[in-house]
Amino acid sequence: MRVKPVVLVAVVCFSTGMVAQQAPDLRTRAEITTYEETSTYDDVQRLIDGLVTTTPLVHTESFGKTEEGRDMPLLVIADPKVTTPDAARKLGRPIVFVQANIHAGEVEGKEAILMLARRLVSGDLRPLTRQLVILIAPDYNADGNEKVSPMNRTAQNGPVAGVGTRENGKGLDLNRDYMKLDSLEARALVGLMNKWDPHVLVDLHTTNGSYHANHLTYSPILNPNADARLIAFSRDRMLPAIRAAMLDRHQWRTYYYGNFAPEDGGGRESSRVDPTNPGNTTWRTFDHRPRFGNNYAGLRNRIAILSEAYSYLDFKGRVEVSEDFVEEIWRSVVANAKTIMTLTSQADRQFTTPPNGRPVELGVDFAIRALPEKVGIFVGDVRKVPNPRSGREMLAMTDMAVPVAMKDYGVFAATRSVAMPKGWLIPANPRVTAAVERLRWHGVTIQEITDPAQVSVERFVIADYTRSERAFQGHREARLKGVFENAQLSVTPGALFVPANQPLARLAFYLLEPESDDGLVTWNVIEDGLAAGQSYPIYRVTNLTALRFK
Repeated sequence: MRVKPVVLVAVVCFSTGMVAQQAPDLRTRAEITTYEETSTYDDVQRLIDGLVTTTPLVHTESFGKTEEGRDMPLLVIADPKVTTPDAARKLGRPIVFVQANIHAGEVEGKEAILMLARRLVSGDLRPLTRQLVILIAPDYNADGNEKVSPMNRTAQNGPVAGVGTRENGKGLDLNRDYMKLDSLEARALVGLMNKWDPHVLVDLHTTNGSYHANHLTYSPILNPNADARLIAFSRDRMLPAIRAAMLDRHQWRTYYYGNFAPEDGGGRESSRVDPTNPGNTTWRTFDHRPRFGNNYAGLRNRIAILSEAYSYLDFKGRVEVSEDFVEEIWRSVVANAKTIMTLTSQADRQFTTPPNGRPVELGVDFAIRALPEKVGIFVGDVRKVPNPRSGREMLAMTDMAVPVAMKDYGVFAATRSVAMPKGWLIPANPRVTAAVERLRWHGVTIQEITDPAQVSVERFVIADYTRSERAFQGHREARLKGVFENAQLSVTPGALFVPANQPLARLAFYLLEPESDDGLVTWNVIEDGLAAGQSYPIYRVTNLTALRFK
């Protein structure tokens, strides 16, 4: 692993009196404390302020407030300096957004991205500022970040002084909040996406789980309802090249995110695997649902990469591997700039141009699938090491790295699909007020109907409405079963229409379809009056002829 430049202190000499002025210290707290501590909110702000005084290339703004009232900092780095989304788009470059610390116990991304920002403005990565517009949110879960304790994530291999909490100030997991938008942070982040509309989104995490031997694992979009061209480009071209660069340039082992699990999918994930007798062990990814950020971004027609540094690698190593991974992502985006911008633009236009032939179908039920061939997964192991601050035992990865051929359950496929309608009709009804509010937060286009009309629709008649027995993230997750039937609906002025001919059609589908596995029904945003024999209060429109809009 190569040595990266560190900007510490500069001296500026003036001809009159040779007055020496000390520049700001641009080191993170991790560097200052030899990786025993992680940066606080004030540390992050200190470094951001230092970058602003050091270079004209950095624009900063708050993209929202946390639940506890903290500003959420955003850095925009480009040459020439960019201060608005319009200015960013006029440059004609890819816009790349990197966020860290969504789980404030997983802190290495926060340190790594601040170090990368330093290298962008005054180090070896400066050329990238003339090829990309880079957005950085280093401390997304700022409230959780301030609750540092050595008793959080105790098995993680440092920092020994402790880390923050997984949850935000409201007790919510922000990486389960992308669809329901219960938190101020998630609403602010989606607002950032609506405003800046980055082509590529990177989310920095840490994972524990199975004892493999990868230093970092990653995931592309896993939801099959995302544009197939974006999924294929990410999985078949972009990420394999990044993986090769991580090994060749930086000597890091990386692979698609997963854990060891038995072939039948039953039982718990396996922590330890005997490489001499792996049995029916498989490698298994996590989840296709868009409550997770990588899948949510896919429904917005954007490339998304989830990064998971391995928590049993020491803290300094986790920072370094995260730093190298983001650097290689940026270099890959530069190398594929035209392709990325073309693919995202094509995905945006798919539903805004008249379809040729059959309507597009999107999934409502999904299943995990194995790749066609077995892959060699590096099996590793861990040893126990003491934490001198907490007195608890941490787990540290050993040098063991044995490749074992096994099935990789790394993709999902739709098992049942529904055709995309012309749009969705939302009659004026207090039952759906919260749903409309969520749609607006997501940036989904909504039109108001101006004239009375008779409209041909598909009405969903509920056969079964089930809710989970236990609450998750403050909700009892729900599913509907039923059948669609054709109907004529009398529409009055003031009703709303969500057109399918918009860039966010895939997201609208997932939010509004009654059988969606992660939509507004799932999260009880629509729940009043849902019962067997009743109609779902939002209708699929099959003919637009009669509708008039503002």
